[in-house]
Amino acid sequence: MDERLIFAVNPGGTSTKIGLFRETEALFEENVHHDPEALASLGSTFDQLETRRSLVLRALEEKGYSPSLLTAVVGRGGTFKPLSSGTYRVTERLLNDIREGETLQADHPSNLGAPIAWAVAQAEGIPAYFVDPVCVDEMIEEARLSGHPLLPRVSLSHALNIRMVAYKAAEALKRPLSQLNMVVMHLGSGVSVNALRQGLMIDTNNANDGGPFSSTRTGGLPVTGLIKLCYSGRYTAGEMKNMFLKQGGLLAYLGEEHLLNIREKVLSGDSRADLTLRAMAYQMAKEAGAMAAALAGKVDALVITGGMANNDWLCGVLKEYLSFIAPVMVFPGEAELEALVRGVLRVLDGVEEEREYL
Repeated sequence: MDERLIFAVNPGGTSTKIGLFRETEALFEENVHHDPEALASLGSTFDQLETRRSLVLRALEEKGYSPSLLTAVVGRGGTFKPLSSGTYRVTERLLNDIREGETLQADHPSNLGAPIAWAVAQAEGIPAYFVDPVCVDEMIEEARLSGHPLLPRVSLSHALNIRMVAYKAAEALKRPLSQLNMVVMHLGSGVSVNALRQGLMIDTNNANDGGPFSSTRTGGLPVTGLIKLCYSGRYTAGEMKNMFLKQGGLLAYLGEEHLLNIREKVLSGDSRADLTLRAMAYQMAKEAGAMAAALAGKVDALVITGGMANNDWLCGVLKEYLSFIAPVMVFPGEAELEALVRGVLRVLDGVEEEREYL
């Protein structure tokens, strides 16, 4: 069998990450930067499609690779309507839904991943895919109730990386993911802690709405105090949202969001930095314990991943809290391009069936 070349595309706010893989081997990865003013002048996010497509193709060709060599193209999945986990073929129906915007849960650059993949693939007559979008929703019904019917819990998470490391953990345990229960903690700028039962993501904390605080997000907040703050007249709705999602967490407490820098402060004797880091780890551990309870304590592995999983101190603290639940496995980083490619290979190799977007 000839080795397959898969081109992966992951759009962000002012850049698009791309990578070319021969099977699971990365031939190159690059971050294609975009002019923010040029993007803003295009209007809607969807209107950036042609600009981003042409730039990523130019980057591919500058690396010496022709699109005609590709086997498939895969893009990051966005905030589409709720979907099951898996690898989906990009279709006209999906493109229309993204263009019209009626089924999108948020306007985010990740929504362009599938359209860019489609545009590149269509010209070469090859398939385009998206894998485990942030809108993966396999929550059990009990998990959807929040405490008030006007505010249902919504499943939005770092599903792409979470599912990839779950597969890696299953490989290490030499058992199919469909036969395993896991708690998977994605520790990034937002923290997603998930309960996977027989491979399905039955519960998760939406990092925008709750869970532990992180580098810049507040996580869950005291409701009565939040109400008072909202009606204090001191902040607009936009300022409140920015405070909770971009200026909360470590940044709000310490004026610093980078874990490594804060650990240096701790080692220099900064007691407030020490308390804040220990509190963050404590909240992460509590959320993991809650997800273990969602699995009735039947947990085969507790998996830690994401950017903050590169920090030995944090992983060590979490192991102290959580190793009584199950063996703890650590897969540092957020290898999203690799996760996209692995999702396509699972379909091409017949490990899982291609999903249909309906």
